[in-house]
Amino acid sequence: MYKKTNRTTPSRYANQRTHYDKDVIHAILDEALFCTISYSHENQPFSIPQSFVRIDGSIYLHGSVGSHLIRTISDGRPVCISVMLADDIVVAKTAFHHSINYRSVVIFSKGEVVQDEDLKYSAFKALTEKMVPGSWDYLKPMTPQEMAKTTAVGFTLQEVSAKIRQGSPGHEASEMDLPIWTGLIPIKPARQKPIPDAHGAKVPLPRHLQY
Repeated sequence: MYKKTNRTTPSRYANQRTHYDKDVIHAILDEALFCTISYSHENQPFSIPQSFVRIDGSIYLHGSVGSHLIRTISDGRPVCISVMLADDIVVAKTAFHHSINYRSVVIFSKGEVVQDEDLKYSAFKALTEKMVPGSWDYLKPMTPQEMAKTTAVGFTLQEVSAKIRQGSPGHEASEMDLPIWTGLIPIKPARQKPIPDAHGAKVPLPRHLQY
């Protein structure tokens, strides 16, 4: 269980929708492919989408050693990282009660460059496998030169919480007899059949890409 803090306690539905359980939070982070990392630089706010992966109690981002983003967020400044999985549009009898079924995580942390080469390699492998499961051993191995050109930044999961909304639309008692359709419109993303480029069309589709 992660420790509850003032920053990880939402102002609304704190008791009904907020979760600090590690299994709940880790499951959301493992399903989500992208996060948004927010920080301040020279009194200017920035909010940048990034791919990421979780290994144990940390998440890892990577980028070019020359990336302004990577160099900035790896200097120990405080950042806020958010993740959201949208599951359904919740259709009620009134626009006021329309909502979204979602699972989200907010993390407050500080970045640290991964210096351990084995952990850095593991982070790259884990991220590759998350984005394209089963692909790491199929691909041309990553070279030492490619490793040297890439920076991995880790963020520990210490100050973190999840907020989840699931279920049917809410209704006022006075609305129940209105002849208006209500329910859920699923919007979960799904992997579709891969589309080859000119080079890929010359090679049989590997088993790990046959969704």
